[in-house]
Amino acid sequence: MVFNSVKLIAAELNMSEANDDPHVFAIAKCLPDVIPQTWSIKKAGEPPLINGWIPYLGKALIFRKDAYNFLLDQQKKLGDIFTVHIAGRYITFIMDPFLYVYVIRNSKQLEFHEFADKMASKTFDYPALSNGKFPDLKENLHRIYQYLQGKPLDTISDHMMKNLQDIFEWKCSQATDWETEKMYKFCCSVMFEASFVTLYGRVPAADGHKVISEIRDKFIKFDASFPYLAANIPIELLGATKKVRKELIHHFLLQNMTKWLGGSKVVQARQDIFEKYELLGDYDKAAHHFAFLWASVGNTIPATFWAMYYLLRHPEALAAVRDEIDHLLQSTGQERGPTYNIHLTREQLDNLVYLESALNESLRMCSSSMNIRISQEDFVLKLEGNQEVGLRKGDWIALYPQILHMDPEVYEDPKEYKFDRYIENGKKKTTFYKAGRKLKYFLMPFGSGISMCPGRFLAMNEMKMFLFVLLAHFDVELVENKAVRLDNSRMGLGILLPDADIAFRYKLRSLRKQKKKRASMASVVSETTF
Repeated sequence: MVFNSVKLIAAELNMSEANDDPHVFAIAKCLPDVIPQTWSIKKAGEPPLINGWIPYLGKALIFRKDAYNFLLDQQKKLGDIFTVHIAGRYITFIMDPFLYVYVIRNSKQLEFHEFADKMASKTFDYPALSNGKFPDLKENLHRIYQYLQGKPLDTISDHMMKNLQDIFEWKCSQATDWETEKMYKFCCSVMFEASFVTLYGRVPAADGHKVISEIRDKFIKFDASFPYLAANIPIELLGATKKVRKELIHHFLLQNMTKWLGGSKVVQARQDIFEKYELLGDYDKAAHHFAFLWASVGNTIPATFWAMYYLLRHPEALAAVRDEIDHLLQSTGQERGPTYNIHLTREQLDNLVYLESALNESLRMCSSSMNIRISQEDFVLKLEGNQEVGLRKGDWIALYPQILHMDPEVYEDPKEYKFDRYIENGKKKTTFYKAGRKLKYFLMPFGSGISMCPGRFLAMNEMKMFLFVLLAHFDVELVENKAVRLDNSRMGLGILLPDADIAFRYKLRSLRKQKKKRASMASVVSETTF
């Protein structure tokens, strides 16, 4: 059966030969002998169905290859609501952004947490929270996200800023002349270590940087298999992934974590809660900590790369953001340089409108999340006007915001990077229209409703602070003149990775220029005053 399935897969993807692709072979091995028939007969009121002709897989492979264009094609043929058979699941897509609210607000009949729990528990190897053995654990963990908002967010952001500056100083203080590195590797190195130290604490060993680097390298190997784990491919078919995952989880065993110094309140609160559940083993607790790490950096690292990449590709954007950063430092009397620590309040960070707009624009262009809900019963979902859609228990309903993000009716020239797209009259722009109607949802890189990322505020702060420190202290420029494109293998799972890395170079900015510029500004103020 397996080799026949490989041939089917090759034909579906227009591949001349698929036998040598280990992941295609793994997918073929997963095909069941008995194909679900739950949608063999379409009922009245149900949307059009795209079934596909490969048993069980349906349109999974075409969707994984290029979900964006596949969905656009179906929308042109079938309208704004249709169902696609993908890997044994029947997923109803809502394409009209004005209909999003009817899905997002219906949290009773359209559920998310149980689905997310099943996927995460299998991916990160801990027992599902919804199996009844751990009463209130899900709710207790959810309450801990208060440490990522309000004043606790200010505290953890301050720690992140300090850690970023320490890492930049350690990594780059000798860069008096141009230093060349690969950009994604650079972003990954800095952001992973800064996030790790901020959340879990500093490794006290003399080779602490090396220890974290080893964890990072294992993390990268695991992360490469994440799309297949999310697609329910057995980990046993993914090479050394199972071994790497086990090694990563062991780093987070209690006897190891207690050695780390200065961890965050959010991680400590999670530890305290886990200790209350006797049925949760040491390995299970460690697996939860590993999952939290992935959630913290899995999307933030590639998002940081894209923000930096687009700034360096567009000199006018880089100049505007750097001027805004320099102005803030000058207005608050802060010096820049490897021996000075910069401090930013939440208000100051929020008021960097060009930095935030540039970051939002890169998120618009590189995010590819799929907002999923599961129908808890057979019911009819009422939509705008007289529209309605029939759903069956267990059906998935999905929003695919990338379609919105690239809609030319909403965003003029959507394939072009415009760093000031989210600025209007010098302030943040939050009003966007489609067909003359104001949109409630126009930028959705962090999900929606009950599935919205609880760490989104920290993630935005982290990326802003990375760019702030980088541009305040260093001159940066691309070395290679090539376009980096999106790697579509993570379609539907968050921020897309680049299809290749790109070289850039950096060196410390001249402090003499800063003093000269400050003296010039002081002279202008003096002349104006007198």
